[in-house]
Amino acid sequence: MTNHSISQRLEDLREELRREHLAAFIFPSTDPHQGEYIPDHWKGREFISGFNGSAGTAVVTLTSAALWTDSRYFLAAADQLRGTEFQLMKLKIEGTPTIAQWLGQELRQAGGSTEVGIDGMVSSANEVRQLMADLRKEGGITLRTNFDPLRLIWKGRPAIPTNLVELFPLEYAGEKTTSKIGRIRKALRQQHADGMLMASLDDIAWTLNLRGTDVHCNPLFVSYLLISTTAVTLYINPEKLTPQVVDYLKSEGVGVADYGQVTTGLKEYGEYNVLLDPDEVNYPLFKCVTREIVEEESPVKRMKTVKNATEQAGFRNAMLKDGIALVKFLKWLSETDVTQETEMSIDRRLTALRAEQPLYRDISFDTIAGYGEHAAIVHYEATPETDIPLQARGLLLLDSGAQYLDGTTDITRTIALGPLTEEERNIYTLVLKGHIQIELCKFPSGSSGTQIDILARKDMWRQGLNYLHGTGHGVGTYLNVHEGPHQFRMEWKPAPLVAGMTITDEPGIYLPGRCGARTENTLLIVPYMETEFGKFLQFESLTLCPIDKRPIIVEMMTPEEIAWLDAYHQRVLDVLSPYLNADEVVWLKDACAPLISAK
Repeated sequence: MTNHSISQRLEDLREELRREHLAAFIFPSTDPHQGEYIPDHWKGREFISGFNGSAGTAVVTLTSAALWTDSRYFLAAADQLRGTEFQLMKLKIEGTPTIAQWLGQELRQAGGSTEVGIDGMVSSANEVRQLMADLRKEGGITLRTNFDPLRLIWKGRPAIPTNLVELFPLEYAGEKTTSKIGRIRKALRQQHADGMLMASLDDIAWTLNLRGTDVHCNPLFVSYLLISTTAVTLYINPEKLTPQVVDYLKSEGVGVADYGQVTTGLKEYGEYNVLLDPDEVNYPLFKCVTREIVEEESPVKRMKTVKNATEQAGFRNAMLKDGIALVKFLKWLSETDVTQETEMSIDRRLTALRAEQPLYRDISFDTIAGYGEHAAIVHYEATPETDIPLQARGLLLLDSGAQYLDGTTDITRTIALGPLTEEERNIYTLVLKGHIQIELCKFPSGSSGTQIDILARKDMWRQGLNYLHGTGHGVGTYLNVHEGPHQFRMEWKPAPLVAGMTITDEPGIYLPGRCGARTENTLLIVPYMETEFGKFLQFESLTLCPIDKRPIIVEMMTPEEIAWLDAYHQRVLDVLSPYLNADEVVWLKDACAPLISAK
């Protein structure tokens, strides 16, 4: 996308703003379902700014433009916004104004209208209400929510997807839809609600045991689900439903209505009250409800994070297949002339090896293959313009994952391609120590991930180092690779950790312009022991892949950390060896040899 294209789009937008007597317009990153990854139809922020990260908000006034994003995208956003009007606003960095503060300053300087626009359909009720309150404090700025300028200025805008929905077999789901709906209704009664509108696409897919292809890397389909005490209605474009899926829904007691009729469904909802999650349901749908609204978190969010026995088995199977593909890849990488490869070529190689595995469906996110200074860009994604050749030195950060029908994978390995600097070895070892400290943790059931997060950072902090992204997130069952609300994070996140949840462990250190390192496994929370002080839990590593020992500064490792690494490698060797050929087993034995003997 050229800077000229962005300039023209801004000019077209401002023409519409003047016509509507608006002083500015706000473009969030989401869709009507508050998704993190969204169909192309709703990528308005990317259209207007050129920034394609998964998180960020663009704001355009009649004379200025700015984009807010988090630390994962500071470097990428700076590069993509270069040469445009957009000023980069770094979230959680001292001195960065909020959107409301910035608008207050800009509009006071400009004079004229003090009405700002946002498309309420792609903004949750809580976001809109908070924004209204914040803007009111900035000199009485008002917010209009019923205008979408993209309908007028986005020529060739992609349509809402009409891809077919498919069944997610019970042999992988482990629980029938009727059972899930029964559990949801029971949870709603405990929240004193007669029903609920479900807007989150992964919640809907999980509830109905259906999957789709409407969202890149995420097996979702665009829809709403309305549950009452007596009925369940799926609001979806009927073109998306095969006769098999229609029959299946009927057998599970689920009716079907057109996607565009959800507003009518809410207006005609006949129960006393309805639960709407204000962080999930968009503002216009919230406003159209005629019954009493119960404003609570959707119970489905936490239900689906706790994996049943079938889902846990599926995760183990998916990780086994992923491990086989990764060992084949790492062996190839260790034996090839890396100077003949690039970031994109190794991505293609790894994806092809994964695609050979049974039940492979897709990647679970766009691979982050960052070599050298690119490894310091947290969510770097190589493009033909940025793709660089590898060299036989330094670190390669490779963060990747796959969608298998029985599970979703997410793994990061940082790999030495040759001689390293002491700085590279130091940050690599600190990251590994943090990763292992999380893996070793034992904790009371119901603890928050924020209470555990410090374990990954404490040794880094002693050297004045840190990272600003979260340390871990939940992972779905052939669903979104990012699943909440539980996570490891510095900021307070009260969602409890309980047995059966999956969560990643992925600390990192990034030195802009120099190098970066991250190590990630996907974990399952399992029982540890029960005492008079209650139930205690621990983590089981689901990921099966050797961790590169060559960069480790052994003297920085504690005996407990070394013992964990050796035990982990022994398990990787024992589990994967039966599925590899003789040469691959020889390579894996060396990669999994005890740390001390390996030095």
